[in-house]
Amino acid sequence: MARSVSIIDRPAAPEFVRFPAGTPPRFLVTIDTEEEFDWAAPLRREGHGLATIPSFARFVQFCESFGVVPLFLIDYPIATAPATAEVLGPALAAGKAEIGVHLHPWVNPPFDEDLSEFNSFPGNLPEAVEREKFRDLRDAIRANLGVAPQIYRAGRYGAGPNTAAILRETGIAIDTSVRALFDYSSTGGPNYRDHPRRPYWLGEDKRLLELPVTTVYGGLLRRWGAQIYPQLWRGPRLRGAMAHARLLERIPLTPEGITPAEAKRGIDAALAENLPLLTFSFHSPSLAPGHTPYVRTPADLDVFYDWWREIFAHLARRGVAGTSVRDLAASLGLAQSALAEPALA
Repeated sequence: MARSVSIIDRPAAPEFVRFPAGTPPRFLVTIDTEEEFDWAAPLRREGHGLATIPSFARFVQFCESFGVVPLFLIDYPIATAPATAEVLGPALAAGKAEIGVHLHPWVNPPFDEDLSEFNSFPGNLPEAVEREKFRDLRDAIRANLGVAPQIYRAGRYGAGPNTAAILRETGIAIDTSVRALFDYSSTGGPNYRDHPRRPYWLGEDKRLLELPVTTVYGGLLRRWGAQIYPQLWRGPRLRGAMAHARLLERIPLTPEGITPAEAKRGIDAALAENLPLLTFSFHSPSLAPGHTPYVRTPADLDVFYDWWREIFAHLARRGVAGTSVRDLAASLGLAQSALAEPALA
């Protein structure tokens, strides 16, 4: 097996993906599909909810009306809930939605590790524990949803030094754990502040692909964002003032906490940088009122869907087409190689 590189280490000389000539920029909608829990409270292994699962169907239908195939990256409570297969099964069979893996260690057996914030980043776990949790989740998805997932996002974006090797040995072709321009090291997580924003290969044999979750710098000073923005982290008022003055802002492509105007500026900045793929993300509990800070009321949910309508329209005007894991894999020749499921893994 060819040597694979670590997901959390900034690649010194990244080998960026080369899409076929003439391929227009594309976008992917990803959902961190997880149980409902109190984000402000200490983590617990139990006491979570699964009330938002029925709301997945509405989002699939909504996306279908725009020709978009949403990617549900699901964790263990979602994967093992009978309602998930009932709600998503028909969409998966019809190619209207896709499934990936999303590991929340604190609710994913086996429970051999201490419950702590440090261990909530799956890449911080001992290699054997991370591997066993991942395999249990992957196998649960296979058994209950009838699909072999080919893409992974670590819970809390918490990849680790062993994650790439685990993905390779278990037949995963694509990782999307890198949230470019974000640093989680203050709470024990990885630092992706200087990671690339365009897709790149993890390993010399090009069998594991990294799709960073898209974040860009906007504003007049965006070219110097990597140098300036980290210095503003302890000065939220100055950071807010610079964003308000359109001097410098960090814009993740998400409906959670980002206005449509900000997101459109982010899209335009990404296209100005010639990023070939824009990866959007949000958390599934935002698909129903009362489970996240972003969607507290039915009116907030209406705003949430209006956000997507406006963004899909802007993407269409800019000539950015929706894509899927299947289409990406086929365009890069992964369908016959890395997507082949290992018999014994």
